[in-house]
Amino acid sequence: MTKTNAGRFFEDYAVGDVIHHAVPRTISGGERALYHALYPARHALYSSDEFARNCGLPAAPIDDLAAFHIVFGKTVPDISLNAVANLGYAEGRFTQPVYPGDTLRSVSRVIGVKQNSNGKTGVVWVRTQGLNQRDEIVLEYVRWVMVRKNNLDAPAPETVIPDLAQSVAASDLAIPDGMTFEDYDFALAGESHRWGDYQIGEQIDHVDGVTIEEAEHMMATRLWQNTAKVHFDATFRPDGQRLIYGGHVISVARALSFNGLANAQMIAGLNAGAHANPCFSGDTIKAWSEVLDKAETSAPGVGAIRLRLVATKGAPFELKGGDGKYNPDVLLDLDYWALMPV
Repeated sequence: MTKTNAGRFFEDYAVGDVIHHAVPRTISGGERALYHALYPARHALYSSDEFARNCGLPAAPIDDLAAFHIVFGKTVPDISLNAVANLGYAEGRFTQPVYPGDTLRSVSRVIGVKQNSNGKTGVVWVRTQGLNQRDEIVLEYVRWVMVRKNNLDAPAPETVIPDLAQSVAASDLAIPDGMTFEDYDFALAGESHRWGDYQIGEQIDHVDGVTIEEAEHMMATRLWQNTAKVHFDATFRPDGQRLIYGGHVISVARALSFNGLANAQMIAGLNAGAHANPCFSGDTIKAWSEVLDKAETSAPGVGAIRLRLVATKGAPFELKGGDGKYNPDVLLDLDYWALMPV
């Protein structure tokens, strides 16, 4: 009897399947320290307990994307161990902060499947929830992945493509209990730009860049307990290159966005996302943002700003060609809501 896990293949998924992912994880300050060592992350709300308390929170949460990576990583052995690529995200909501001492686990439901025309791969859609030790949802999102078939003779399943919202409505964003930006300290945050200073359609070049290193990527991916073969096994791809985990690119780009968006403190919603082109060790990532929308919230002094965050190896503000396809230098196109002082 085989005791090892080869992972699920496309023919192993069925719409309605509920998957309880293994290995809950208790969060410590170590996650924050390692996250800030791996990425140039400097947002004050995640760096200082005193700053967070001044904003109405009991302490500094861990970075939203660190919580996302932890929840995401638990799903990999069951969802994307045999994936060709992680294709996109939708309907993401960060419903409450995660603090050191919280224990996170992940649960996913299969909501869509579609075999590709080559008969060798298919796309699987899942809705994943991250829950804490009190069974409270701390974040949820939909993602879809392209997964290999193991048995090429397995019949194609009935195609089910979920109807996903174009974006999370501003009214559905969760504001942490007690959050207030009424006494926000702009000097300690690092920039003076507030919600009212940004205009819809405005584009921001974040200027700085980070060259991706193989060792840092693999350390980060192990930190999130992401076991996808394409990130570690150089024999798994025909070109012999390890594919950089897409979440690593997201975190690099988000950290780079501090320069120009230092006060976009907390991610509240993930509207859409695409890993437009693969990223490999040696690539230098730069980032730019575009303001897509703004909304008021019910929390004192807190506004919501919707941003497009683009990670690129090329020039800023270049996204797609005349054919509507992403330019080859574009690595990430991420659409998200953040909370910012008004």
